[in-house]
Amino acid sequence: MVSIGRTIRSLRRVGLREWWRQLQYIGDAKSGRFVGIDQFGNRYYENKNGEEEVPGRHRWVDYAQHEFNASQVPPEWHSWISHIRKEPPTHDPIMKAYEPPWKTPYVENLTGTRGAFRTYNTAAPKIQPWEPKVSSRGQTS
Repeated sequence: MVSIGRTIRSLRRVGLREWWRQLQYIGDAKSGRFVGIDQFGNRYYENKNGEEEVPGRHRWVDYAQHEFNASQVPPEWHSWISHIRKEPPTHDPIMKAYEPPWKTPYVENLTGTRGAFRTYNTAAPKIQPWEPKVSSRGQTS
């Protein structure tokens, strides 16, 4: 629910520089309570004011990288953003106390980037392409 009043309130709360950055990146000016930061540097916010935010859109992430995608959000923060968990990982005692021994560090999906996995073959090819024998003109063989 974008309105002039809401936009001016956000400008006053977050400052001109952050306000302009939000308009460039997410296309909206938002202000809310800082909830936490993840291992990638993404910042998470929440605004429970029903007059300013559309229900279901009152939690958001401010990505650390300019080229961002949704796979840069770790699973524990994704569950909070998607309303699967009520408390964010920084405030949830279960998430803070328990780290399963089998859990590996989260890595974003690198498909479409230089770091993407590419398969390779170590076996010799079974079919060899035809290579013609070339001789220069005028020579007899």
